[in-house]
Amino acid sequence: MEGQHLPTEIISYILGYLHVTDRREASLVCKSWYEASQEHQFQKNVTFKFPLSTSSLDFIRALARRPCCGLIISHLDGSSLSRQVLVEVGVHLGPHLESLALPGSSITESSLLGLLPHLTGLQKLDLQGLDSLFMSGAFLSREEHRQQVQHALRNLQELDLSDLRYLSDLSFNRLTSCTPKLCQLSLAGCHIAFEFDPYRGCPVGSGSSALVSLRNILSLLQKQASTLRRLDLSRTSITPESLRSIAQVPGLCLEELSLHGCKELTDYSMEILCKQQNALKTLDLSACTELTSRTVLAVATELKDLQLLTLSQDWKITDKGLAELMALHCLRALDLSECLHVIGVDLVKGLSSPQPRAQLETLSLRNCTYIRDAVIYSLTQLLGSNLKKLDLTSCVYLTDLSVRAIATYLPALVVLRLGWCKEISDWGLLGMVEPTKDCEPRDKEEDKGPSFTRTFGNMGFFQPPSLPFQEKPRLVTDEDLGTFKEQEGASLLALRGLQELDLSACSKLTDTSITQVLRFPELRHLSLSMLPEISDESLVSVAYHCCSLTSLALSHCPQISDQGMARALPLLRRLQHLYLACCDAITNETLSIISLHCDRLRTLDVSMCKDITVHQVDHLQSRLPFLEKVQCRFVNGADFTIIL
Repeated sequence: MEGQHLPTEIISYILGYLHVTDRREASLVCKSWYEASQEHQFQKNVTFKFPLSTSSLDFIRALARRPCCGLIISHLDGSSLSRQVLVEVGVHLGPHLESLALPGSSITESSLLGLLPHLTGLQKLDLQGLDSLFMSGAFLSREEHRQQVQHALRNLQELDLSDLRYLSDLSFNRLTSCTPKLCQLSLAGCHIAFEFDPYRGCPVGSGSSALVSLRNILSLLQKQASTLRRLDLSRTSITPESLRSIAQVPGLCLEELSLHGCKELTDYSMEILCKQQNALKTLDLSACTELTSRTVLAVATELKDLQLLTLSQDWKITDKGLAELMALHCLRALDLSECLHVIGVDLVKGLSSPQPRAQLETLSLRNCTYIRDAVIYSLTQLLGSNLKKLDLTSCVYLTDLSVRAIATYLPALVVLRLGWCKEISDWGLLGMVEPTKDCEPRDKEEDKGPSFTRTFGNMGFFQPPSLPFQEKPRLVTDEDLGTFKEQEGASLLALRGLQELDLSACSKLTDTSITQVLRFPELRHLSLSMLPEISDESLVSVAYHCCSLTSLALSHCPQISDQGMARALPLLRRLQHLYLACCDAITNETLSIISLHCDRLRTLDVSMCKDITVHQVDHLQSRLPFLEKVQCRFVNGADFTIIL
């Protein structure tokens, strides 16, 4: 209790060493700790997210005491309550509001126009998916409204207009004329006519009242070329010629460009882009399925300042060019997930070259099924203590050797995903080598006549060779565990700073390794789904040793029961997301335990749990104030055939 008498400055200094989640917990200790946690140094870029409700009004008024903040208010509509909430935001927050997003809403034009003139300090405005604003085409059509909004948004830097079906040249021009200092613009998923106007049946012109045209976008880019640095055209039908026109806008110097899912782009268009916009630091080319390794070579040649590159789902990309890519000394993040032809050998080759070379902090090889242990063993040594995030999900041929290499050479890992790596066993997590039977020398035998080779065919002369997936690993014994505790080997325990771990569907794992190795005090997210061999023993051990968990996935774990949940949940006070689908030993008793101990739960999945009833789920929702999403499909033994 002496801590209550410490000066606020000292308490704030101590809180500065804590993770944001720990600091939030510490603020609940007493009033002086709460006041210390509200210091300005901890309140930068703070965004509050909440759905529309009557309690929103009091919460918004309470935020008026803060110097600045951001809001994400969901499910607003044309009701009087929605209008009142927006009025309260304008009155009480006004110039202190830095960012505003209204996801899943259908607000009226008059409601938003009544709010925007008050938000004179707004830096970021997210209108993603708000079709109700643009459906009529009259948004900002009145000059007086444009002048009011222009005065308020004169310093706006980020504007998100993604997924607007009714955005047109007219409404786009009215809005962007009020935002002369844009640094970031998103038009992802918008209906943009780059080459041909489908409504008029002719080449694209400007000033359309039905869609956004390339000419209009080029006009904006020319006007704001001096400030615009980040552009998102993902999921649009942008053509190679259109991309070339954008890349060649005079004075435009982009630092971030997202083209996710732009399937018409070609290698030639990317070569032009890289030459014209060689200051790019972030480039997202994921799901651009026509791109090949020519694009990788163009990126490696031209974009010397590149820091983040995403090439996921670019199926035609091979290892070619990856060695040159590793010569980009500024590169910090590389995503090659679902690049099915990547083997990884050229990554190793590039990282093995003399300096300068990439200092990767994030690497994703998810679903790169050709990746083998030898490549991971080499990569871990070359990447060393720089790497913080590694995703090897569905690299199905990786074995315990890769796990030992990761634990040995990557001590700074924060995120590790090994889901669906089905060859990983307890031995790998424990950092031990699985003992194998010594090969016994064959006794000399007499010559019994001619022998047959296997190419002759299997006609009873030979036993068929055993397949790898038919061989069961030798179980770890108590004697083996004694050896493990004495050694200083490379078990997963070496990754002390781990905050996210995914071991889903690593079906060879048992309680033996989970209870001994999963001891990470900073772990936030853990997935143990589809591990049929783990039991309540693993659950309780994880709860005891990983008490900072906010997300826990145990779906399809048939041995997890109410008894384990009763012992574990009281230890997991920070839990916000819990996934228990297809856990057959879970009943309504677990829901009662959740209602007692998980008052911060936001997501719950109990789908296909045959002993859970819908009535009890409804009762749980009434007990937990923060519970937003509950999945309870096919509970209580529902008949799949009838429902489907």
